Amino acid sequence: MLLKAILLDLDGVITDTADFHYRAWRYLCRRYQLIIKPSMEVALRGIPRLAALTLILEKNKVCHKFSDAEMSRLCEEKNAYYNRLIAKMSEADILPGMLAFLKACKASEIKLGLVSSSLNAPKILEKIGLTAYFDCIVDPRTVAKGKPSPDIFLKGVTQLGVSVADCIGIEDAASGIAAINAAGIFSVGIGSEKVLSKANLLLRNTTELSLDLFN
Repeated sequence: MLLKAILLDLDGVITDTADFHYRAWRYLCRRYQLIIKPSMEVALRGIPRLAALTLILEKNKVCHKFSDAEMSRLCEEKNAYYNRLIAKMSEADILPGMLAFLKACKASEIKLGLVSSSLNAPKILEKIGLTAYFDCIVDPRTVAKGKPSPDIFLKGVTQLGVSVADCIGIEDAASGIAAINAAGIFSVGIGSEKVLSKANLLLRNTTELSLDLFN
């Protein structure tokens, strides 16, 4: 493979905000007497905010009780609490090995694209001091469908001006790996084999990332 570009998710790949997301959903559920079990934390990873809320409401069998406008308001309420949690993020929150990996990519003139479902991704990237490393940040609002559909990865490929055959995608969520595979891109999973069994290459954590794996 002649590696020209890498598309990376944010949560669980560059920095770990998954716990912040889950804490924000728990806050919302307490306010509206909804049940959210710890086992749902994995299922909520890597999917758009509205999809996550829909999943929670479905589990509680109350989807029919909320209009589109009410669901939008609940999403904003969750996001406001989440923003309070991430307000103090800094370079110290970059996952181990990731900064060195990004530096190696730039030194090798490999393009980098951020493909996160989170609307807060640009803000978080700025807080942890990594914005300058990325050649594009795909706005999830500009694609028709969120992960596990391939749209956001295909949009990233287009914005970077590369072929799917010349890039890889890195994810920590099953929905993200499914999206990468559906786009025809080589998929790299970071985390558990139980969750990421469909990844073309599985790494236990970000310290194992190296360009030598792909050249």
